[in-house]
Amino acid sequence: MASKSQAKRRVSQHSERAAIRNPVKTFHEPIIMLGHFDTPFLILVLTLLGIGLVTLFSSSYASSLYYLGNSYYYILRQLFFAVVGVAAMLAASLVNYRFLRNFSWLAYGVSLILMAACYLFPAQQGAQRWIQLGPLSFQPSEIAKFSVILLFAHLMDRDKDKMGRMIEGTWRYIVLYGAVAVILIFQPHLSGTLLIGFIALTMMLVGGTKFSNLLKIGVPLLVLLLVVAFLLQDFILEQFAHVVTRLTYWLDPFSTTDPGSYQTRQSLLAIGSGGLWGVGFGESRQKHMYLPEVRNDFVFAIVCEELGFIGASLVIILFAMLVWRGYHIAMHARDRFGSLLVTGITTQIGLQAFLNIAVVTNLIPNTGISLPFFSYGGTALLIMLAEIGVVLAVSRQARHEKE
Repeated sequence: MASKSQAKRRVSQHSERAAIRNPVKTFHEPIIMLGHFDTPFLILVLTLLGIGLVTLFSSSYASSLYYLGNSYYYILRQLFFAVVGVAAMLAASLVNYRFLRNFSWLAYGVSLILMAACYLFPAQQGAQRWIQLGPLSFQPSEIAKFSVILLFAHLMDRDKDKMGRMIEGTWRYIVLYGAVAVILIFQPHLSGTLLIGFIALTMMLVGGTKFSNLLKIGVPLLVLLLVVAFLLQDFILEQFAHVVTRLTYWLDPFSTTDPGSYQTRQSLLAIGSGGLWGVGFGESRQKHMYLPEVRNDFVFAIVCEELGFIGASLVIILFAMLVWRGYHIAMHARDRFGSLLVTGITTQIGLQAFLNIAVVTNLIPNTGISLPFFSYGGTALLIMLAEIGVVLAVSRQARHEKE
């Protein structure tokens, strides 16, 4: 009898491992899952989205009227994508997130192809980061963020017992990230490269990669990069001169009148003008053609100018609460795959918000990272809201299992 029970147990364990390794063939759960999702997380998202849309309209209507003859051009387009994005978010929250792992490799491969396809389109603002299809323009790096999160979560869940190894637990993820980084860095898209790198590193540490293995790889790799940089310093300076220039402007933007430091100077002037309570909603002066990219990377400067230190602090607190709630959902997820998926998405939102605000306040050099829910960009907003839907799906199934 004991031998029969042991045999049944081995068969059961083998079936469970097969279900994890071959989710396409063994996925028998319903694709649509009902139940209650995390309401506080949804309220925080909708609150930030509402504040972001109002701020975008306030910051963009002057330039929209001046350049396009229509004060509502940017806000109407953003509002359209917001409505579609909320619908996509609610639809994604109904999908069984475990079904997504069937498309992890496909999503990763498609994102690589789309990023490489950027080189076929004309450069915009000195970079080849966009694909232009008629009136629609988008950055494939937005898709790459989620594809890396999805693939890493899938592999880390499937091979959780191998995460302590050097090859399966460390090198594999470095190579997968490296393929993305090589394409991005020559676009050039340094901000996207760093952001996806931070997301990958966070997921590796949470997923079980040994810190000692990272050190064993990281220290020799850093030494090698320094040696290569020394040998090829002329070539590197020629290819990445914009990076050195940005570092110079960052250290002291008021020491020069070069156009490259103008954006940072005007951003700091806008923040200083806001004071404690701000100049009042809609009363910003910098948005009247003084501050470039006021609707994109530097929209938070208008938040500081119009709403002051108090209003800007409230926005930061809302982002902090959203990140905290996201990690709370990750810790209470139904399984390891869902937990890693939410960890990656939450880290992406938190990092983007932190890096954007750090750039606007000149804490770090200008990197060109947008502020989630605030910066203009329809496809980026649509993709992020769809990712939020995945987080809600994880929270929905966690509560569903409890019930």
